[in-house]
Amino acid sequence: MIKNKTPAQLEKMAAAGAIVAGCLKMLKEHCRAGVATIELDRLAERFIRERGGVPTFKGYRGYPAAICASPNSTVVHGIPGPYRLRDGDILSLDVGVTLAGWVGDAAITVEIGDAGKLARTLMDVTSESLNRAIARCRPGNRLGDVSSAIQDYVEANGFSVVRTLVGHGIGRKMHEAPQIPNFGTPGEGPELKEGMVLAIEPMVNAGTHRVSVGEDEWAVSTADGSLSAHFEHTVAVTAQGPWVLTMAAGEKQAGLEASSLLW
Repeated sequence: MIKNKTPAQLEKMAAAGAIVAGCLKMLKEHCRAGVATIELDRLAERFIRERGGVPTFKGYRGYPAAICASPNSTVVHGIPGPYRLRDGDILSLDVGVTLAGWVGDAAITVEIGDAGKLARTLMDVTSESLNRAIARCRPGNRLGDVSSAIQDYVEANGFSVVRTLVGHGIGRKMHEAPQIPNFGTPGEGPELKEGMVLAIEPMVNAGTHRVSVGEDEWAVSTADGSLSAHFEHTVAVTAQGPWVLTMAAGEKQAGLEASSLLW
């Protein structure tokens, strides 16, 4: 069952989302060659707890870290560890925060040094596909309108969307109904209504859409070793348009056009 939120509840989710956005901004500033992903995890956990939040991922279904840090061909769920970033890497960072019982969830992919044209194009396309999906988050549209916005833009640019992983509803729990595929048909699926909150997260590969799960049973990587990018926002459907609850502080949040939502 899809659980719509009241305006007061959305404000609480926006407070959690502000910590997520601040944490991602801080992590991006620390992403440079030589930094180990476990160091980023420690920075993130301290940042979150100092602001009264709890790292949502830590302990979730046994996950051992505060964030997901997924380099290069790792799509999602990379466990932070001894891996040290190198010039030419890209790194996907996924952060979840629970504050006063409400959850915010967002992700970005960052470039370490000069990762090359293919990597930058992949990141730009993935980010813009998220923007286009957010722009569809209006009452009366269908979930298929959101999903197809991602698929159409990604595939038109020669990349592929991961099909075995999805976005999700979000609220008091990190994963609520509905599931949000990154592919779909316009006009199909549940109708979007005021108070729905969606964690929209295109996961886009430079090569095949197929993925495999690593030996740690968490990290998901591209089956062909190609690069992957991941961007995510927590978005509320309102009468005024999409409200990005994980937008960085100081940015206009409601009623945005797609092109203004770029990280």
